[in-house]
Amino acid sequence: MDIHAEPFLMVILTGIGIVGISLALDHLWARVIPLRSFYYFIRAPGVIVHECSHILGCLITGAKVKKVVFFSQKGGSVTYTASKIPYLGDVVISAAPLFCIPLLLAGCTWVFSKYLGCVFPPLPMGIASPDALFGLCTGIIGMFTQNLIVLFNPWFLVYLYVTLTLVLSLAPSTQDMKNAAIGIGMITLLGILILWSNLHMAVTLLEEITLFVGIGFAFGFMSEIIALVISFPLMVWYILRRS
Repeated sequence: MDIHAEPFLMVILTGIGIVGISLALDHLWARVIPLRSFYYFIRAPGVIVHECSHILGCLITGAKVKKVVFFSQKGGSVTYTASKIPYLGDVVISAAPLFCIPLLLAGCTWVFSKYLGCVFPPLPMGIASPDALFGLCTGIIGMFTQNLIVLFNPWFLVYLYVTLTLVLSLAPSTQDMKNAAIGIGMITLLGILILWSNLHMAVTLLEEITLFVGIGFAFGFMSEIIALVISFPLMVWYILRRS
């Protein structure tokens, strides 16, 4: 594989993985939690942040927000006019949670580390190999051990709740993905054409954008692994109940 194409492909695959894991975890918690009020308590902060991300995307792309529902039994929603940036604007608005939520998670991690005494593994700069993924998983296991066993920190429980609610709301909705489908296809095709062109300036710019997006996706993936650890007992119970 071309040395320039590999990071671009990894970012695409990581993004698909992030969306899939978020949707699967949300489905799990929705199916397993018997008390809907408790499920809504878990989901509400993340849904609100999700919708605020869409609003930010609207402001960036020039779309006018017509109606906002921050939370309801069916989730949240943002109704807006067409973006002033054709196709690309739809991608920015629809995919905004994929970038805003990892950024917020990174900020929360910094606050809980610097001011509340929680211990975390080094922030990932990307997931480009199985070794990097293994190192990330090992660091997360050590994080749980340090904060819950070696030296119990009650603030870490708050951090786990914040991480879980944000991860469950990380994925774009079905409607978001429909809105952004054409734009995402165009961006992907443009990236492939740039890589094939071998134009130094264009390829360098694409690499910089890929690196920036990859860092955000890597942190989002790290947070999803944490959410998977939290959800593991529910997964086991769900599997045993179905069997």
